[in-house]
Amino acid sequence: MRALLRPFARQILNSLRDLAPIFLVIAVFQLLVLQQPIPNLFDLLAGALLVVVGLTLFVLGLEMGLFPLGESMAHDFARKGSMFWLLTFGFALGFGTTVAEPALIAVTGEAARVAAEAGLIEASDQARSQFANGLRLSVAIAVGLAIMIGVLRIIMGWPLHYLIIGGYIGVVLMTRHAPPEIIGVAYDAGGVTTSTITVPLVAALGVGLASSIKGRNPVVDGFGLIAFASLTPMIFVMGYGILLS
Repeated sequence: MRALLRPFARQILNSLRDLAPIFLVIAVFQLLVLQQPIPNLFDLLAGALLVVVGLTLFVLGLEMGLFPLGESMAHDFARKGSMFWLLTFGFALGFGTTVAEPALIAVTGEAARVAAEAGLIEASDQARSQFANGLRLSVAIAVGLAIMIGVLRIIMGWPLHYLIIGGYIGVVLMTRHAPPEIIGVAYDAGGVTTSTITVPLVAALGVGLASSIKGRNPVVDGFGLIAFASLTPMIFVMGYGILLS
């Protein structure tokens, strides 16, 4: 118990330090600029306490569970020496974590609602659900392929900047041909995919894999998967919009 309380207390202090600028900005603008009392002060303080505790538990969970799990699985697959299973694991990891990403679920649901109000799709629950699920699957497949290609890059030693430049060229080309209504959603999809669930496991996979392969530098080769994973959803969602149009 003591071994858990000590890192928990340390992380509580770190969370308070990280969130202090946010609380300070809100207080300064509310009291000095707007010159209004803080509404529902008790509820605000209770919510702030929950945020601090939640952030602390989340970071501890990453350090104790997700990061070690991702690195250990990367080591095990590298020792297994099977390119097929390593690439399959990379795709499954990217697909699975993206489908479960809360931010993506929220964005696709909101996009479906707005599309129905704008008359782009039928204003029915079934049509909105199909539109949102189609967006989620497009993004999840895109991230899965991005992680698979990123894993292959680490194994083969390809330079990261070539893939990033090629990805942005693809984004620009798709932007020219995609329907205007889908472009903003596509760009947001590229951001929300790299959030709370996806980032820890993907980062741990890259670092663990680069550490396990002879001749690879974890600092140089282990990172970059997340940046590449944010590009492919833009291309796939715009392609999804082209198909719908």
